[in-house]
Amino acid sequence: MKIDIGLADLIRISPMIAIFLASLIPLTSKLFNSNKEPSNLITLIQGLGGLIIGLVLLTVVGGSGETAFNKALIFDSLTLWMGIIAIVSAGAALIMMYENFSTNGNQFSELVFLALNSVVGMLILVSALDLLTVFIGLELMSLSLYLMIGMSHEEKLSKEAAFKYFVLGSFASAIFLYGTSFIYGTTGSTNLVTFMQEAVGLVQTNRLFLFGISFVILGFCFKVSIAPFHAWTPDVYQGAPTPHTAFMATAVKVVSFAALLRVIATKALVGSDGLFVVLQWLAVITMLVGNLGAIVQVNLKRMLAYSSIAHSGYILVGVITAGISDKGFFGASSVIFYLFSYCVMTIGTFAIVSILEKSEDHLVTLDSLKGLASKKPLHAFCFSLFLISLAGLPPALGFFGKFYLFNAAVGEGLIWLAVWGVINSVISVYYYLKPMVLMYMTEGEAEIAGHSLNATTVTVLASAVFIAILGVLSGPIFTAVEKSFIN
Repeated sequence: MKIDIGLADLIRISPMIAIFLASLIPLTSKLFNSNKEPSNLITLIQGLGGLIIGLVLLTVVGGSGETAFNKALIFDSLTLWMGIIAIVSAGAALIMMYENFSTNGNQFSELVFLALNSVVGMLILVSALDLLTVFIGLELMSLSLYLMIGMSHEEKLSKEAAFKYFVLGSFASAIFLYGTSFIYGTTGSTNLVTFMQEAVGLVQTNRLFLFGISFVILGFCFKVSIAPFHAWTPDVYQGAPTPHTAFMATAVKVVSFAALLRVIATKALVGSDGLFVVLQWLAVITMLVGNLGAIVQVNLKRMLAYSSIAHSGYILVGVITAGISDKGFFGASSVIFYLFSYCVMTIGTFAIVSILEKSEDHLVTLDSLKGLASKKPLHAFCFSLFLISLAGLPPALGFFGKFYLFNAAVGEGLIWLAVWGVINSVISVYYYLKPMVLMYMTEGEAEIAGHSLNATTVTVLASAVFIAILGVLSGPIFTAVEKSFIN
């Protein structure tokens, strides 16, 4: 099939082009400087500048609903909101990389290059309307991440994390492609628009199509840590440099759920009761595995990894809701709002972990928090705010995120899923409050890293301010997201 590329297509993908060109600047500067690493601050500014330009261009071209490259890409409200969240999360992660022991060495230019190209893959992923385009976005995002994790100055755990992430990520990609091949074999197309109108009937009458769409969804389950496909998450989150962990837990999760939302929007769940029931149970199991697993953790990053798994279960509830709703506006809006609140909380949490790391080999445990409130009261307060919000306690931003998510589920008759979500939120309070008890009620020698951490501290403070203020403004923000879908 011939695809005519016009100026309009290039304009619509201008955010991706701008970020890719910006990624070349640090490497080009290093090349013309006799392969000597330029100032990390200059490289950071170049990377952030590229992300800011991409963000501005995305706000211009996104949200219009127009397509590009023969409907391979679409720039609708989902593209706009998810792309903004991913770019902002990536910018915060870059700031953390600049000051973290594991990432701020002689290959910082290469690191920024890979991070920005990973963002390009994310923008392709959130705008993809074709399963092959989804695969291209997934691989560009993932391959960059594999290399980023392996480049850490930490010599053991990071290499193990990179290898595990590569092997299991490749396995997930293979499952996704296998499912795509069955969809193409039954419909003659991999474009979601082409078979969207027929998906309900195909799922009911064609076993090969049902097999294909199930495998495509299964591939995404690996990417977003849905149990029982979550086993890689604690090891990779612990072994990767903390800024990369923050990057994976926020931006990668956001864009992966965005692509899954588009697949679910084909209404395949409406046509298959079996697939619908299986996904519901996967959501419940994921919430339970994440929360119960987090309770027994001693390492702080592993605890947050299991917490991330639990949140994937919450988000899956919203995705299922959007997949069975007649309009899907409220369900999709609740997912976007929850992902937004989750990213703010998670970036701030991992920024605190990065501040606590004294070297690239230092493992931050819960005991490392003892007495932090007496030595660094501001850091302890911000960390407490993040934990309260992650637990979903009012009036923090996380409470409203869960409120809209579970409210959407109840509205579609999925009351039992909402009940399980509330039960798991109650379970999570135990391990979220435990660090606060250690910080405020236990004596200890908690210390933060000895070098300058001004930029990371600003990230922490900005996240805390966002949580406090946006919790009050959650209503207007959610309304704006929902109206962008209706319009």
